[in-house]
Amino acid sequence: MAQHKSAKKRIRRNARAEAVNHSRLSRIRGHVKAVETAIASGDKTAALAALKKVMPELMRGASKGVVHKKTVSRKLSRLSARIKKIAA
Repeated sequence: MAQHKSAKKRIRRNARAEAVNHSRLSRIRGHVKAVETAIASGDKTAALAALKKVMPELMRGASKGVVHKKTVSRKLSRLSARIKKIAA
């Protein structure tokens, strides 16, 4: 257990940051899942609308350091490619 005042403060800060990061990651996952269900249903307009909602969430996650920038790029690329296939 932490003994120093600064170490105790660091534990509190880490706990707060972990809660915020978990919330952000959960939000991202929920939005991605909405896109995937729209793709699975074959509704291109709903999938595009869901993709528009997930883009800022993913970008925000990358800027806050919750997910890596390249992970966001890869996910968006793969989702948009799958949406593009719906019309074909």
